[in-house]
Amino acid sequence: MELFVPSKTSMKSPEKIARFSSCRGVAFEMKPHSDPFAVPPPLVDDGRRGSNRFWLPWNHQDASFTVYPSDPSERSMSMRSSHFCDLDDTDENDFEYDLTDLEIGSFVQEEKEQKLVPVSFTSKCEQQAKVSKQKESRLSIILLDQGLFTVYKRLFMVSLILNIIGLVLAATGHFSYARRKAALFSIWNIFALTLCRSEVFLRVVFWLAVKVLGRSWVPLGFKTATTSLLQSLGGMHSGCGVSSVAWLVYALSLTLQNRENTSPEIIIVASTILALLCLSCLAAFPLVRHLHHNVFERTHRFAGWTALALLWAFLLLTISYDPNSKSYGNHLSSRLIKQQEFWFTLAITALIIMPWVTVRRVPVKVSASSGHASIIKFEGGVEAGLLGRISPSPLSEWHAFGIISDGKTEHMMLAGAVGDFTKSLVSDPPSHLWVRKVHFAGLPYLINMYERVMVVATGSGICVFLSFLLQPCSADVCLVWVAKGIEHNFGREIKGIVNEYPKDKVIVHDTALSGRPNVAQLSIDAAKNWGAQVVIVTSNPQGSRDVVNACKAAGIPAFGPIWDS
Repeated sequence: MELFVPSKTSMKSPEKIARFSSCRGVAFEMKPHSDPFAVPPPLVDDGRRGSNRFWLPWNHQDASFTVYPSDPSERSMSMRSSHFCDLDDTDENDFEYDLTDLEIGSFVQEEKEQKLVPVSFTSKCEQQAKVSKQKESRLSIILLDQGLFTVYKRLFMVSLILNIIGLVLAATGHFSYARRKAALFSIWNIFALTLCRSEVFLRVVFWLAVKVLGRSWVPLGFKTATTSLLQSLGGMHSGCGVSSVAWLVYALSLTLQNRENTSPEIIIVASTILALLCLSCLAAFPLVRHLHHNVFERTHRFAGWTALALLWAFLLLTISYDPNSKSYGNHLSSRLIKQQEFWFTLAITALIIMPWVTVRRVPVKVSASSGHASIIKFEGGVEAGLLGRISPSPLSEWHAFGIISDGKTEHMMLAGAVGDFTKSLVSDPPSHLWVRKVHFAGLPYLINMYERVMVVATGSGICVFLSFLLQPCSADVCLVWVAKGIEHNFGREIKGIVNEYPKDKVIVHDTALSGRPNVAQLSIDAAKNWGAQVVIVTSNPQGSRDVVNACKAAGIPAFGPIWDS
């Protein structure tokens, strides 16, 4: 790699870089630096398939990689943001967007003609109005602009409707088993929602999906449908959560109607469980979860644990209670093991305990080349596509990050400084952190199920894909990375990993040097030129939505983060 440091004279030459402001208030350069990490437009049309606006490696195979240092005076003035995948510097908003639930774009057989999106020249007032609109619409993008018929919502509705049908049949006397075992149906739903969130169980499911479906003869549509289902299991989790409350309300109403055959203790315990389940559902409501994420996380955890403990008390009381003598009998163990409620509650308990058995406090090495992001290093190699959780205090908060590893002796995480915890990693690096030794699988793991994949990342979102650049992978991966001040903000180590990957499979755009590109159009052009089967994007909510929607319109299956995790 050739490093060129421009002199002050050259930087202040009469031929100054002309700038204009886009609708987002980003200063684009009409004559950007010819930097490998800033995508310069081709000067000569060689007749190949690439876009005329964006530099693509297959259009310029002889192009040299020349790196220019980011000079503060030459950087684009960009809008501030609050997401770790944003292209620009972050603000004080503590919001972490989960990467484990993503939505698939529809696959269209007919390939549409590529079109470049023109850049609009707007006035300063228009820029401010649009920037204000974008800031106001972040919450609506996350909560309201996900579509009415997403796989997530369909799974939610299917789970809920099936349970409602069962409730109606039971209440009308057409489902006598459900009427007698209403509490069991509530426990079944709790078991199902626990499975949908069990990192150990899902790790096995994702592994099986890759092993069984990761073959060339498996139809692409079947692979994408499976990926969509696995990444939208949060819908089933939510649907079963609401259904468990409904069944418990029904069971409690039946108990109150026949209270002479039960004990006050059973009614009190059941009512408390119902209150805790309702509290968990309210805390998980998207608006509450977005505005008060820590409240949601702690309420969900501690209310769930308390409800589980009370569920055991409920089982022991109901099984041992004798309505004839109005007392609690003996021989509890022999009666307990014959009840379905016992075995399902035991399974729920095991699924919840398993990740906590692997919690350890381990030494870490934290470094930060800037205040934008930190790199956390751990011992031991990790398989590509897995994610991990770390915490300064295991009972209060956990943070999920993509894992970067060559699969040998160590792994690391790239944490964008957006919240209190991630900012503290930069300002006050810890020597030890709590980790869960069992890493969990997400969308990146399913890259191995395909043959040719285009991955698109903005900002620190690159972390979930870097392991595929370091380890052998069954899929042929091509990377598009758009970020600001790459070497300054992310360090030479991260930049070096990208640099060592084959240059015909990498497009890197530094917005500090070349301004903000049309990431959606860049992704479409790159995917078509590369012949990618699927596009996977990790960006902020609006960026992910734009790329996914654009790829849908171009007939390319695409996945991007959705709300629930």
